[in-house]
Amino acid sequence: MKPADIVTASVDIVKGPNFVKIAALSLLSLSLIALFYHPPSFIPSVVSSASSSAVGDVTTSISSSISPQPSPPPTTTSSSNSSQRQPPPPWLTVGPRIGIVDETGAMAVDFDTGEFDSSAVEELRNLSDWRDEEKKEENVAIGVRLKYKKYKMCEETKSDYIPCLDNVEEITRLNLSGSVERFERHCPEEGKGLNCLVPMPKGYKRSIPWPRSRDEVLFNNVPHTRLVEDKDGQNWKKKKGDKLIFPGGGSQFIHGPDEYLNQISQMVPDIAFGQRTRVALDIDCGVASFAAFLLQRNVNTLSIAPKDAHENQIQVALERGVPAMAAVFASRRLLYPSQAFDLIHCSRCRIDWIRDDGILLLETNRMLRAGGYFVYKREANLQEQWREMQDLTSRICWELVKKEGDIAVWQKPLNNSCYLNRDAGAQPPLCNSSDAPDNVWYVSLRACITLLPENGYGANVTTWPMRLHYPPDRLQSTIMDASISRKELFKAESKYWNEIIESYVNAFRWKEMNFRNVMDMRAGFGGYHSRITFEFYIYNVTIDFI
Repeated sequence: MKPADIVTASVDIVKGPNFVKIAALSLLSLSLIALFYHPPSFIPSVVSSASSSAVGDVTTSISSSISPQPSPPPTTTSSSNSSQRQPPPPWLTVGPRIGIVDETGAMAVDFDTGEFDSSAVEELRNLSDWRDEEKKEENVAIGVRLKYKKYKMCEETKSDYIPCLDNVEEITRLNLSGSVERFERHCPEEGKGLNCLVPMPKGYKRSIPWPRSRDEVLFNNVPHTRLVEDKDGQNWKKKKGDKLIFPGGGSQFIHGPDEYLNQISQMVPDIAFGQRTRVALDIDCGVASFAAFLLQRNVNTLSIAPKDAHENQIQVALERGVPAMAAVFASRRLLYPSQAFDLIHCSRCRIDWIRDDGILLLETNRMLRAGGYFVYKREANLQEQWREMQDLTSRICWELVKKEGDIAVWQKPLNNSCYLNRDAGAQPPLCNSSDAPDNVWYVSLRACITLLPENGYGANVTTWPMRLHYPPDRLQSTIMDASISRKELFKAESKYWNEIIESYVNAFRWKEMNFRNVMDMRAGFGGYHSRITFEFYIYNVTIDFI
């Protein structure tokens, strides 16, 4: 074959449809490879080459892609060189979103809390041992021996020590020996706190589980002989063998706490324990028998009493499995916000409600919810004090709903109309508009009437258990970071704790541990409490002190 014929045949092959297809396919393959290994800036030139229809353009594009290209001039940064030498990163797999805030910052009720690694359950149950082993391995690896300082044990006399209540030095310095203010918080200065471990009482044993603990506890766990001796004749606490027993009678409840609660329910049926009345406060509670029997009526009752001459009655209440806290009516607000309680109770409590222009009863008014009830059982021989109590309650617009024997039940108004319609100069005065009724940390008591919110927040709660699951209206007036997504945050927190507590129960076998008193140190909206109460009601175990 002549050279001219060879050239003609080659041109015919190049112009043929099969060659064009093969060239286009090769170009496409090279383009995909370039797209994978080079930055996106290469894409326009490839697309431009692939769009050429003339054979000459295709041939030129092929030759330019295959032929060696001159290297780009070196840059001054090392990151550019390293990025050209290293292979591309592997493809990323996007997992499910975890958390209650989406990528735009909006709150979401539907979210995932992530999965729990079941293989780590045993390690988590023995978390302290695991940490010790980890420290040992780390120390061996780095060739360092560490010494851990251990706190010494305090003397046995401090087994009932409470730092801010037993600060004898500060109480002496303030000369409070004859004042009820000595039972308030007086915390030690920095560096003067307890520097040892408070020991358990001698002979301490594991507590008797609920519900038996309502009626009996081990004496060595709460060895308060003074309380037994002073109250022995009142039949509400006795020592029997190695136990303290609580017969349930006494001067407070002659026929027992259960019959006493029945009497209150019959006097004022609208109190509706466990439905309308869900959160209660028992003042000067003794050993908390009132609260212990309210629990079976589905009422969460917080019992408070000072740590006084009768020793720490609160410790006895907690040993029984009843929510309790050391607190006293003295010179400062109690540590609860306004409208905190549906019902406040005081049976023969040693409180002078009418002193200092009724300042203590006005503090009770601040904590009582709009439309809430104050139940008071007075001493039978204090007739003059009773008359003054009636006068004071009428001046703060409380309605005496029912009186039967020594028991009286008042109801707080639902709104401010009664307060605003009083005569000019009526006492006690209304609180200043700048007063913040929810501020309680070291805030002095005020002898004035706390006004209710004009929008009715606090009074319009639903009945239990509906109110557990629906955000209250007063949430909108609570000072917090969220401004418009508060209800969504409330629901999201509830869902979050539902899943977390379910994991705790399954992983740590909580239902086998007979928990009774639990403290949540960052309660938030109470989602932890609501779920743990529900979960443990299922297993016939009640969690109360949250």
